[in-house]
Amino acid sequence: MTATTTRALLMTTMLSISGVMHFVTPKPFVAVVPRSLPGKEMLVAVSGVAELVCAGLVAAPKTRAIGGLASAALLVAVYPANISMAMRSRRQSRGFQLIAWMRLPMQFPLIAWALQIARESRPVSS
Repeated sequence: MTATTTRALLMTTMLSISGVMHFVTPKPFVAVVPRSLPGKEMLVAVSGVAELVCAGLVAAPKTRAIGGLASAALLVAVYPANISMAMRSRRQSRGFQLIAWMRLPMQFPLIAWALQIARESRPVSS
């Protein structure tokens, strides 16, 4: 298995688990949607579907490049929810607060990882 395939498999797994969790336990996801946005439950469902679509695109070698780009875009799009979660974590346990704030800088390596998958998966032109 190549390094690119391994990276894609890990990204697919991460996105799949997160996407499924949006439907299995939506409440934590709804709680972090910024207060200013309407239709929180619908936004959680849409982002869950988007994660599952991205996972499918990254999983298939023929669509992996576009899947990497779509995954990077999705990770950027959900960043405001991570900011919201960190800002609202004051009343939570110290452990929760630490995780909430650590997610903010960790999003950037995830975006870079998705872009790397896209870059490595582009068809080679002759």
